[in-house]
Amino acid sequence: MKKILCSVATLGLSAMLAAPAFAQGNESALELGLGGYFRGYVTYHNQDTAAGSEERHFDIIRDTEIHMDGKTKLDNGLTVGMHFEFRADMGDGFTVDKSYMYASGDWGKVNFGAADGVGFTMQVAAPSADSNIDGMRHQVKGVNYTLVGGAIGPHLQAIEWDYSHDVSGSTDKISYFSPLFSGLQLGVSYTPDVQATSFVGNAEGSGASRGLNGVNSDDVAGSYGSAWELAARYEREIQAVKLTLGTGYTHVDHEEDAASEDDLTAWNVAGALKYGDFGVGVAYTENDNGRDPDDETDILVVGVDYKMGDWKLGASWYNREDENLTGATDLDTDRYSGGVVYKYGPGMDFRASLHYIDHDFGTENIDATSFVVGTQINF
Repeated sequence: MKKILCSVATLGLSAMLAAPAFAQGNESALELGLGGYFRGYVTYHNQDTAAGSEERHFDIIRDTEIHMDGKTKLDNGLTVGMHFEFRADMGDGFTVDKSYMYASGDWGKVNFGAADGVGFTMQVAAPSADSNIDGMRHQVKGVNYTLVGGAIGPHLQAIEWDYSHDVSGSTDKISYFSPLFSGLQLGVSYTPDVQATSFVGNAEGSGASRGLNGVNSDDVAGSYGSAWELAARYEREIQAVKLTLGTGYTHVDHEEDAASEDDLTAWNVAGALKYGDFGVGVAYTENDNGRDPDDETDILVVGVDYKMGDWKLGASWYNREDENLTGATDLDTDRYSGGVVYKYGPGMDFRASLHYIDHDFGTENIDATSFVVGTQINF
């Protein structure tokens, strides 16, 4: 498999080198355009907290990113581009989230750099109340898990309450996406080193690009190394019906196994059906967290939505089971969401939703309710 991916990458780079040499010295190869989004919400929130702690019921939560994109099409038909994402909120500073180049043609597309792998980029999402909150990847949330005490508190803080198949995160990788074959697309990603020491709690790797630091170390006790991802996605439209199916698989090598440590495997399967203005979808993910004996995480999501002109009503149910977090104790989680999205202008929408989440951990029970109203503006 590694030889196949390297051959594809070599093909793409060779095609680039064979193109007319139009970018020499200080001449710019392409121009970058500015984009991104602002997501701002006001929330009324109530949750269980540890003794002596209390949540702020009325507060503002938000998420902002700035994107830069540019691409050019060469005379030989090859398209070459760049994509950058920067987190721009006060709490995040101004940091690079993703940074990669891509090349595409009739043969498919290759991504090279700090980007999500095919497991996430080709994953199928279920309908949601507000995709920023109960969608495939968490963007904002009202619950403050640092205020939760007891044995359950540290576990809740370590987990991302979504269902994104992003085990390798945006660590440097090479990805290949095939052309569409009658609605079917295939993808494969290779990450040399995920730079992670643990996946318990479904925390993905977030290794920084090496640059002047040279290559990573290898065969480090307690560390995870290379990762392979495979994915497939199929889309078909028949009159008013649109069917989307997808699946993905990830394997991460553990470099030096110690007690209870093992290679990590994760997979997902999902399907979504649109009939006119009505949509329904189901997604399932499974992750063994790289632990032995098995303490896997299973997630099931069911969502529905209905569109009426510029309005969209949505609802979802999220169920998650984390096995054997401490000994034989499981963490069981259910979240119920419902909401409305209204498009009031190009790239602008109003969002209002209600979310209830319940966590059970042995004899401990933690729940929270958030009513969230806000807007998203894309630019």
